[in-house]
Amino acid sequence: MKSFIAKALAVTLALMSVEAQATELAFVSNEKDNTISVLDTGSLKVVKTIPVGKRPRGMVLTPDGKKLIVCAGDDNRLDVIDTTTLEIIKSYETSGPDPELLDIDPSGTTIYVANEDDGMVTVLDVAGEHKGEIQIGVEPEGMSVAPDNSVVVATSESTSMAHFINTQTLKVVANVLVDTRPRVSRFTADGREVWVTAEVGGTVSIIDAITQKTKKKIAFQISGVRPELIQPMGVVFTKDGKRAAVALGRANRIAIIDTATYEVQDYVLVGQRPWHMALNADGSKLYTANGLSNDATVVDTATWKPEKSVSVGRLPWGIVIKP
Repeated sequence: MKSFIAKALAVTLALMSVEAQATELAFVSNEKDNTISVLDTGSLKVVKTIPVGKRPRGMVLTPDGKKLIVCAGDDNRLDVIDTTTLEIIKSYETSGPDPELLDIDPSGTTIYVANEDDGMVTVLDVAGEHKGEIQIGVEPEGMSVAPDNSVVVATSESTSMAHFINTQTLKVVANVLVDTRPRVSRFTADGREVWVTAEVGGTVSIIDAITQKTKKKIAFQISGVRPELIQPMGVVFTKDGKRAAVALGRANRIAIIDTATYEVQDYVLVGQRPWHMALNADGSKLYTANGLSNDATVVDTATWKPEKSVSVGRLPWGIVIKP
């Protein structure tokens, strides 16, 4: 009897230990499956697959982490997922045509959506009410709100520009020429710089957020990889701000950049065509969504070594992590 009790107690303690290591959830948008894979970052298992609208791509968490807002491009809507129940709780039909990427202001009250088909940025409140539209260049994609909520920067792929939009007036205040086919814009945590990736140009432009002038342009060279395969996509900054990770698309790698010197320090081999990335809460792990290998790769940020790749859906595109 004592042996049985001891074993039962050991099992109970083991289960409690697992539960104590409360895991985070990674949400991956699968463009071809029209689903969101929910990945438990502790077990590295897909714990749920959520059907959403057609061609899900960009996603953003509300600042409180309670809702995930998903661009369903081919259905011209945003789907809103409760991150506790993992169910769609509403859809916004006011997002404009073909929403691709989006961002939300730090207060969680205003959503900015890139409408690829009509060259517009649509502005919504968090309840989905339409607040305005801003005409920018052709094929908008990237979207990033400044930490102080003063401006939002959108990119237009065919116009090769980063557009600075005043969040109070909803007017374009600057247009900055970058390299061909800009994909993502991302503010640094201090709001002083905007990093813009150019897929076809193969570069990252670093723009001074105050002067709206390009202060540096970073190019990439990888031994044994043809230059046209080096296609910068997503950008993520480490928690201390000292490094930036840039997904390089069909080069199947991410570049690690020193944000003080702008020098490339390393190239990390991950899955095929990494597109977007996300850090876990403490910044110890980086997760990449790999579109052509249908998986997500976990990278240790202390060593910048890949640890494991986990299968998700078909054509994974975006990834965000809820602590």
